[in-house]
Amino acid sequence: MTITSDTKIAALLRESPDALEAIISLSPKYNKLRNPLLRKLMASRATIGMASRIGGRTPEDFFRVLEPLGFVVDRSAATAGEEPRTPRPAFMEQLAPEQVQDLDVRPILNADKDPFNLILGKVKELRTGQVLRLINDFEPIPLIQLLGKQGFESWSEVIDGGTFHTWFFKSGEACLPYTQPKGSSDDFDARVEQFADRTTTIDVRHLEMPLPMLTILDALEHLPEGHALYVDHKRIPVF
Repeated sequence: MTITSDTKIAALLRESPDALEAIISLSPKYNKLRNPLLRKLMASRATIGMASRIGGRTPEDFFRVLEPLGFVVDRSAATAGEEPRTPRPAFMEQLAPEQVQDLDVRPILNADKDPFNLILGKVKELRTGQVLRLINDFEPIPLIQLLGKQGFESWSEVIDGGTFHTWFFKSGEACLPYTQPKGSSDDFDARVEQFADRTTTIDVRHLEMPLPMLTILDALEHLPEGHALYVDHKRIPVF
């Protein structure tokens, strides 16, 4: 397989399972790739060029550990320059400091707590034209997809090699129609019976934060139309 700085990490892992350990050897910041779910979320989006910036490495470092695995490097393409970045959306160009609400969830995740309720609360507090800047160690792709369906625009960028700033902009059309689940046990039993032959079951009780949230959102993203998701969780997921 011929690779350049634009090659997706997911393509490397499909071509050679040994590529995982080779990449992880370059920086402790790549240890997240050991987790299957985070690997799926991160590797499908990140190119060698992007991953090198996240880990404080260079594309050449990747080529050095991947060539012994049989990968062929096209250095003419690799040295052509920085990989093109997605243009900044209009809301980022017109943003004033007073429009931005910051939320750093890294301490919450490091304490093995789920920050989603806090994130959701901050998003609900946004007025039209305001932005939530979420600070994290990885790009929250499921959250971007979820809020995107509710009309929120987003933009992510890597800061200082390994910190993601993700901006969520509330336009006039954006809204969050979420409500606290209500109903009796009889209602719940009736729902379970209704979807008896159309239910996907997942158990997230053993997962560390933020994997329960990511696992549930990923499962919802791939849930067939008209099917239900049954979740075994240690707490009530409100998203």
